[in-house]
Amino acid sequence: MESETKQEIRQRILDLIHHQKEEDAVRKSRDICFKLLALREFQEAGTILFYCSFNGEVNTFPMMDRAIELKKRVAVPFIQKETKQIVVMLIKSTKELIPGSYGIPAPRYDAGAVLASLDIDLVLVPGVAYDRAKNRLGRGAGYYDRFLSELPSTIPTVGLAYDFQLVPALAGLEPHDRPVTQVLTN
Repeated sequence: MESETKQEIRQRILDLIHHQKEEDAVRKSRDICFKLLALREFQEAGTILFYCSFNGEVNTFPMMDRAIELKKRVAVPFIQKETKQIVVMLIKSTKELIPGSYGIPAPRYDAGAVLASLDIDLVLVPGVAYDRAKNRLGRGAGYYDRFLSELPSTIPTVGLAYDFQLVPALAGLEPHDRPVTQVLTN
């Protein structure tokens, strides 16, 4: 399906995500969680930026809970719609998250919890689809492309995806599209 546009791929994969059986999503998310916990970059990371999963994405909440149990510093994005930027904020528990921009769980804004990008050891990146070259197709707003473009290239970035989110190649990539270091799937 190499002739598909980015929008066609996005719609096809989102349809697959939304029509996936819940028990399949739970099982696949658990498998991806185990792979993440075994990852050297995860084990060595002191501070991890997670994304807050929603709308059928690979469930990151058990991963965040486990990282907190392991005494890692856990951060999540706070979306600033006005500036179209991601602000990284530390959390102590996933229970403190509330519905934020676009309905995505987020912390309440707290200037004292804001974290500099340089203080992150590992970034988990959401995506609608990934290809063999680790290119990423997001939801189209560009928040993560902007964030990743400002992140030092030494910080590993890991996409989490169900097996059907991997495609042979993503067409129509643009200079602002940022790949990830690696993709974990079930």
